[in-house]
Amino acid sequence: MSKCEQCIVREFSSLKALTKDELIKLSDCKTSLIIKKGEVIFEEGENVNGIYCIKDGICKLTKLSANGKDHIVKLVTKGELLGQRSMISDEPVNLSAVALEDMQVCFIPKSEVMGYFDKNNQFSMNVMKTICGDLKEADDHMVNLAQKTVKERLAETLLYLNDTFGKNEDNSLKVQLSRDELASIIGTATESCIRLLSDFNKLGLIELTGKKIVLKDITKLKKLAE
Repeated sequence: MSKCEQCIVREFSSLKALTKDELIKLSDCKTSLIIKKGEVIFEEGENVNGIYCIKDGICKLTKLSANGKDHIVKLVTKGELLGQRSMISDEPVNLSAVALEDMQVCFIPKSEVMGYFDKNNQFSMNVMKTICGDLKEADDHMVNLAQKTVKERLAETLLYLNDTFGKNEDNSLKVQLSRDELASIIGTATESCIRLLSDFNKLGLIELTGKKIVLKDITKLKKLAE
């Protein structure tokens, strides 16, 4: 993998505030990893002792519920950092990270990252802004679960997957989630999610081919999501 100072991905994260000398030093202590689809990057309750910078690929962040099922909290893609909150709070991670496709990630030790909080104010501010953004997302998600119907949440999630992660050449959503995973994101039973997808398909809003989903009428999906 490329050196930190040459990596374009860092421009999408808190690392963009680091100077060239800081990036060169960072590059010397990072560990580059290849994570295969389905592999766990870290597990809930684990002491990570650093952050992961996603160079390529997508992973899901999950929380184990009281009934033993994993609930998907967020999908994370290249340019984002994992583990910032637990690193600052000095606590084990409260979510698990699992690769949805083959990934390239870089692990940066906590001892190295924490040194920049004292030396680089802009880096500290960037990290805080990211964590504040995560909290805002969590607030919005909680309100959606409380106020929107399952149908509205499904439409919103399909649009989010399309806008955030893009499409394949056949126009299907790039991120292919199982029905269980999709149900987990929108907060409903798998059976309800399957039934709603079938309804959307009959209405001409989407087209289903196995796990592949093609959005056919984005305008109507947007109206439904509002």
